[in-house]
Amino acid sequence: MRIVFMGPPGAGKGTQAAILSRLFGIPHISTGDIFRANVSEGTPLGIEAQRYMDAGEYVPDGVTNAMVRDRLTHGDAQPGFILDGYPRTVEQVAELDAMLRSSGQKLDAVIELTVDIDVVVQRLVQRAAEQGRPDDTEDVIRRRLEVYAEQTAPLIAVYKDHGILIRIDGLGDIDSVSNAIASAINP
Repeated sequence: MRIVFMGPPGAGKGTQAAILSRLFGIPHISTGDIFRANVSEGTPLGIEAQRYMDAGEYVPDGVTNAMVRDRLTHGDAQPGFILDGYPRTVEQVAELDAMLRSSGQKLDAVIELTVDIDVVVQRLVQRAAEQGRPDDTEDVIRRRLEVYAEQTAPLIAVYKDHGILIRIDGLGDIDSVSNAIASAINP
């Protein structure tokens, strides 16, 4: 299976993608993890990405696409993958489609986790306190949510038109949300 998780930051994409990854035996590929790895390794792409991440802005498509393209070539991603945090723009949708088409693949499903924004802010503030994540200040969180609404929400319509969008309420407990996703993918 080739799956994309969508929803605002803090919606639970990472948690649910990790659960689905274990269930299907395919890698959970998080652009946030890819960015942080490049930043911690001090790669040129990581240094460039850090500047945007610190301001709560999206990393430019060229940088993001290069990181994702490289990750999808790894052997563990050949039988399938779960993307978390990519694509985030209409241009990235086209780039992902082209990446997959070049290897004779396509997406099977796009899971949109829907949540209340105030709950998301509370989740991310709590996560910042627990994990010491410097990119999760309240101002940066609110800016990320604004950017999500402006740039990423339009992708929902694109994937709905493709007939692969599945909407799941992300505010339930972890197991309930996981069961709803698994049922939607494997009716």
